[in-house]
Amino acid sequence: MADHLETQCGFATEAGKRESNEDFVAFYQGTEDERAIYGSVAIITDGIGGTGGGRYAAELAVREFIDAYYEQKETLGVKRMAENSLVSINRWIHSQSLRDSAHKGMGTTFSALIFLGSQVHVIHLGDTRIYRLRNSRLECLTTDHVHQHPDLQHVLTRALGIDDTVHIDYSQHNLNLHDRFLLCCDGIHTSLTDKKIQYLLCLNQSTQDHAQTFVKEAIQAGSHDNVSALVIDVLKLPPPDKSFLETAVDDLAMMAVPKVNDYVDGFYLKSKLSNSRYTCLFLASDQDGRHGEVVLKFPKPEANSEEIYRQAFIRENWITSHVHNPWIAEQVELETGRRTSLYTVMPYYQGETLEHCLLENSISLDMGVEISLMLCKAVYSLHKERVIHRDIKPENIILLKQGGLKLLDLGVARLPGLDDELESTAPGTPSYMAPQLFRGDRGNEHSDLYALGVTLYRMFSKGHYPYGEVEPFTRPSFDKPVPLGQYRPDLPSWLEVLLLRAVNPEKGFTNAMDLAFELENGLARGITVLPMKPSLSTRVRSVVGEWFN
Repeated sequence: MADHLETQCGFATEAGKRESNEDFVAFYQGTEDERAIYGSVAIITDGIGGTGGGRYAAELAVREFIDAYYEQKETLGVKRMAENSLVSINRWIHSQSLRDSAHKGMGTTFSALIFLGSQVHVIHLGDTRIYRLRNSRLECLTTDHVHQHPDLQHVLTRALGIDDTVHIDYSQHNLNLHDRFLLCCDGIHTSLTDKKIQYLLCLNQSTQDHAQTFVKEAIQAGSHDNVSALVIDVLKLPPPDKSFLETAVDDLAMMAVPKVNDYVDGFYLKSKLSNSRYTCLFLASDQDGRHGEVVLKFPKPEANSEEIYRQAFIRENWITSHVHNPWIAEQVELETGRRTSLYTVMPYYQGETLEHCLLENSISLDMGVEISLMLCKAVYSLHKERVIHRDIKPENIILLKQGGLKLLDLGVARLPGLDDELESTAPGTPSYMAPQLFRGDRGNEHSDLYALGVTLYRMFSKGHYPYGEVEPFTRPSFDKPVPLGQYRPDLPSWLEVLLLRAVNPEKGFTNAMDLAFELENGLARGITVLPMKPSLSTRVRSVVGEWFN
């Protein structure tokens, strides 16, 4: 995680089959202080009006907006600052088009993205467009301001300069890591289908190559207009801020837990997967056909306060948008405005929990190390972004039928710089909690590594705890762990030494990758006393275990 937002931009613009180019594009990153207060701005404009008036209006709008926006008091907020800037620009262009015969009827579309903190703000007028590619799915964030009659769809109903007043479209969206944005003129989006645009944005190219590819493809597709494209990638995201958290749960109300065969926002609830104290999980199918089979997790209103549930929703939402790792559970990103209440949508992972697996089978050395390495990488990816899971245990790990695993339940994780009700507690399961958590610590990398060590110990020992099972509201003793060989004499001694170190509160591992390295090193250099067993991908059965307590 970066301390600030980092993006990469590429752009291209050509006259195409027109004699002159009346488009104008710009990306202003700003100084370090400006980025922190006002953000960075990406703009595309498409001028209207002959004899150079369109080009004049397009360029003037971009340059004047950048100057005006960054000169205002930041306390006004992005929307108000953008509106103030465009009102004065519109007034100037409109007055000039009335007074100067050479610029009669001039105006311009205006579409801009303002990247600030963990959010992006959309400012829009006209028929230039802004697209977002997220997780290989394309969404248009703007609506064309044109007449709806088929013969008049080239006629703008809103643009800078065509009237003495101006009304902008404004929206704000939380950013996800690796979001990709496209700003383009109608010369591109009328020549290329959304399917083609999505395909091109999914190509593994730099932002500059992307922009040039769009221009080239539009011309080859027969565009008769100017062709301009601006592509921005989100490379790094800052820690969560208040605006991100508020937007994540804006207008989402708590609802009573639904029932099997109910419909929720276009999802059909097929069966109940889990019914725990705090949440209820359903296997659901998307009736729109966009997401296939998914899992919907609903909070139980009677089991906890609404604020606690909102905080948990925010945490999972933020982590899945900032931490990308093949071993971390994901969320399904719904279309803007589709979700009407507080629930989480996750992919449907076919498999079984590690808890179910370890109680049913003696896990071999090779299979156990395979699982351990994946889990270490998952934990390390969280810690690298300063995220503390705080509830690592076999019940929160699902072994996938097709191979691999997913670390689940991120609702109680600690986020960097976040202070809320969950931050004042030390959530977790007693048998996996490090000594400092019993003393009131809120959890850190070391407490996660301890829980990871207990998890691996239980996996190899077929369900036993190194210090015995800890009951709620008791103070456990961490004097001397039970040697692994007492439960699994068939496993090599190097593994016992390693696991006893992992569950030693005073002499544990520095980070999860150190633990992973020792596992790999032991497997390579140690003596394996068991014959090779089937790999994880061929052993895991097609069942879904209990995901949450």
